[in-house]
Amino acid sequence: MHGAELSRVLPLLWRTTERPSPGDRLSVARIVKHAVDLADASGLERVTMRALAQELSVGTMSLYTHIPGKPELHALMLDQVTGEDLRPVPEATGWREALIENAHNDRDRYLRHPWLLQLTATRPPSGPNVTAKYDRDLSALDRTGLTAAEITATMITLAVFVQGAVQAEVDAAAARAAGFEDGDWWQAHRPYWSRVVDPDRFPAIHRQFERAGRSDPDTDHRFNFDFGLDRLLDGIEALLERRSGR
Repeated sequence: MHGAELSRVLPLLWRTTERPSPGDRLSVARIVKHAVDLADASGLERVTMRALAQELSVGTMSLYTHIPGKPELHALMLDQVTGEDLRPVPEATGWREALIENAHNDRDRYLRHPWLLQLTATRPPSGPNVTAKYDRDLSALDRTGLTAAEITATMITLAVFVQGAVQAEVDAAAARAAGFEDGDWWQAHRPYWSRVVDPDRFPAIHRQFERAGRSDPDTDHRFNFDFGLDRLLDGIEALLERRSGR
């Protein structure tokens, strides 16, 4: 989102410019709620001003008096769902426990609203809920002794991990909905593996194939998420312990 769009969306996000006309039954909040519901039901690509106008039984142009366009609508949608279940981290919570909770909250939010994955690839505008989440995430690392650059790098690393893990889970769910089960991939490949996956040519693949019992080792998405998250946090913990001399 470029500067001109940001200058339009930030006042909307913080509700500093909304001035409903008397008798106007529309509002930014009502439009955004319907947009989120439509995206949840049908996907982000179905969320157009025309579709929303039909949902709200109003003329399309009347929406533009409240929200200038799709980039601003997307930012408002993202900020609204970011506020779901957002609460402060208890003061006594350790940094690792807080980061685990944050990561699982993010995962759950993406799974409730898979279209969010399309909106978080770039830096979103800082609305009230996005700002509150950022502050909450920072608070987990605030007193670890990490530098500002290291805290930023940690948060980016965790965000990329969560998004990538959830994308794999969402893609698998979409494949199942289309009638393609995870096991179908292995069923299609199995007749060829014994012939083409020569243990001498592909030794690591062969050993993993045998360890996995000739079943797909990648389908337990919750295990993959927890295991990967723990290994990332182990690295941060090892760094902090090394610096403290333990």
